[in-house]
Amino acid sequence: MDKTNKKARELTTTSVKSFMSKPKRLKAYKTFKPLPVEENEEFFRNGIFEFNVTKLLAFIKDHPAEFQVEQIELNSLYRGASERLNEKTVRNVNLASPVLLAEICPGSFTVIDGNHRVERARREGKNSLPGYRARPEIHVRFLTSVKAYLSYVEYWNGKLNDSL
Repeated sequence: MDKTNKKARELTTTSVKSFMSKPKRLKAYKTFKPLPVEENEEFFRNGIFEFNVTKLLAFIKDHPAEFQVEQIELNSLYRGASERLNEKTVRNVNLASPVLLAEICPGSFTVIDGNHRVERARREGKNSLPGYRARPEIHVRFLTSVKAYLSYVEYWNGKLNDSL
């Protein structure tokens, strides 16, 4: 990893805790380096926004003090198209493995890893699952293209402006 990417990804406990309070405007950095999806890596696509989930999860694992597992209430999550999920995977997923939510729109978190776990938990009548929440200051670093990055920063800041 080059020095620019390493510096852009370094976080301190203080900086992580400080952004957890309320949504903030994002700044588009010219030094942004996309994280394209490599073979056998997972990604999450929401329109033009494609996130490298594998690298984001590795980042979370490498920074356990900054990402605490919390109980995610299932009724707070969007109920997607479960018919598109692989039934064998739904039956075999490990419900103890934390799901990953990203704040894609201010105040609204989307499951970007763990939809099969969410579906199984719902079928089993569970109320919550363990999970992580990633705010935009973090997950924006894991977009897979410069175009998606610049578009996301503009989208996010526009949503913040709309909420004022």
